[in-house]
Amino acid sequence: MNTPQSREGNVIRYAVYLIGYVMVFAVVKLVTRKSPLRIWDLILFGLITAMILLFYIYRFNREQRFFSRDFQLPWLGNMSTVVLLTLVITATRISLSYLQAYHAISYYDFELIYLKNESNNMFWFLIVAQGIILPILQEFLATGFLFNYAFRTNTKKAAILGIIVSGVIFSVLNFQSSPLLLAVEAVYGMLYAWSYLYTQTIWMPMYLAIVSGVLTVIMI
Repeated sequence: MNTPQSREGNVIRYAVYLIGYVMVFAVVKLVTRKSPLRIWDLILFGLITAMILLFYIYRFNREQRFFSRDFQLPWLGNMSTVVLLTLVITATRISLSYLQAYHAISYYDFELIYLKNESNNMFWFLIVAQGIILPILQEFLATGFLFNYAFRTNTKKAAILGIIVSGVIFSVLNFQSSPLLLAVEAVYGMLYAWSYLYTQTIWMPMYLAIVSGVLTVIMI
């Protein structure tokens, strides 16, 4: 596969994408820490999110011209795999919620914030932000751009290392104060990375990450 030759350029590009994610993440934190939700904060969230999301989509689509793909499975091309992975994520999320209810593991940071400021508006904001927007941006960073720049060779070693690194990055992007939850997110991230390599399309890990994110918010 052909890849961009400039490692320095790839590092700079990835750093720019990471800064964009941090901007969205910071705005989400700003909105959720104020109750009731304020209209100007929501407008700021909408503007920043739209800008970064469109930038990610543009850049990712543009970069695909550098890479030749010998194989690409439509993300719904293997329905049994989609159903199986969906069931795995659903079952594990329900299990984690059960353990949280009995205080066996900690709550996610955004769950603790919601429990202090319960409201319908906050719930729906979390569905959009934590359940949809952040997972999409995270998958661009932890799978799409990462594999475009660092793990493009068709070897088992590169695939395994890429999956592990992707899981670690996904966990960092979902940073939690609980080490156990960090480990859980790393496992999810590795699962998403595997699904990306299996289908060679970004839509599969994005779908799985959104399912996981929405379920996490619903089961607060």
